[in-house]
Amino acid sequence: MKAYLQQLVEGSTLSRQDTHDILLGVTQQRYNDCQLAALLMAMQTRGVTVEELLGFRDGLLETGRHIDLSDYNTLDIVGTGGDGKNTFNISTCAAFVIAACGYYVTKHGNGSATSVSGASNVLQAHGVRFTDDESQLRRSLEATHICYLHAPLFAYGMRYAAPTRKALGIPTCFNLLGPFVNPCQPRNSLHGTASHDQQRLYVNVHQRMGDNFGVVNSYDGYDEISLTSGFKLITNYFEKVFTPKDLGLDYVNPQDIYGGATAEEAWRIFDNVLEGTSTEAQRNVVIANAACGIAVMDRNQSIEDSVLMAREALLSGRALDTFRRFVELNS
Repeated sequence: MKAYLQQLVEGSTLSRQDTHDILLGVTQQRYNDCQLAALLMAMQTRGVTVEELLGFRDGLLETGRHIDLSDYNTLDIVGTGGDGKNTFNISTCAAFVIAACGYYVTKHGNGSATSVSGASNVLQAHGVRFTDDESQLRRSLEATHICYLHAPLFAYGMRYAAPTRKALGIPTCFNLLGPFVNPCQPRNSLHGTASHDQQRLYVNVHQRMGDNFGVVNSYDGYDEISLTSGFKLITNYFEKVFTPKDLGLDYVNPQDIYGGATAEEAWRIFDNVLEGTSTEAQRNVVIANAACGIAVMDRNQSIEDSVLMAREALLSGRALDTFRRFVELNS
């Protein structure tokens, strides 16, 4: 660790192998809290590189549990978190809309980090029991087109860094890892980022990974399509700026998609969207994210057509039926 810290102090970057080895060292508890905190702060101050992030990813996947769902063509839809906007569970809700449209979704998530309710929180509140049993995850995919992968059951390495990260109390490069370490490594993903720099970093990592991706950033700092501003979508086959009007949707105000002061408030909005009793703004922001996920996964579908598909899945009640079957099967 002393050698790694010396490199960082001198202004050098670490190699992919270096950060892979560091992650293995974290899981083997070879570093004390001060050493790990110094490393994370040095990298956070300078900014993590593509090679460094890939190395951390390699180490986390190597030390974690892998699930083989490669015979399914699946999508993960998730934001990086850390945008400080405290929206309701938009990407989780959108995942059930995408599944209701007939596409397979392997949603990866965790409890709340920066908002009142994370994906795991809202699902657990409905009685969902998390599992790492591959046969159960396959049953869920077959019956509902969606399964949920609760991150702590798979990414073992992060538990050893948790005390240091909690003590620091600020985002570090480890916060960027979550979307890249889905334990089934799906072929497709829609990842939301909170800044332009973060978006470019994610695009470069995806290009090195060689998967089919979409990375979005709303211009006013949301790590998802918020409809409060225009947004940029970058995929491995196009890069384009959209406004809500381009999707046939209206702009919304930040308070329209606020998740509330408590987890219960966020869960109520989630239910309202699926049950058809939400506001138009809440419904439309879910439709927008689901539509972009579909368009990234299925190149035969334009975003405009995907909006119509997602809206129909919501308004017809199919997304609600999908969610209810999912809860029943996974409780």
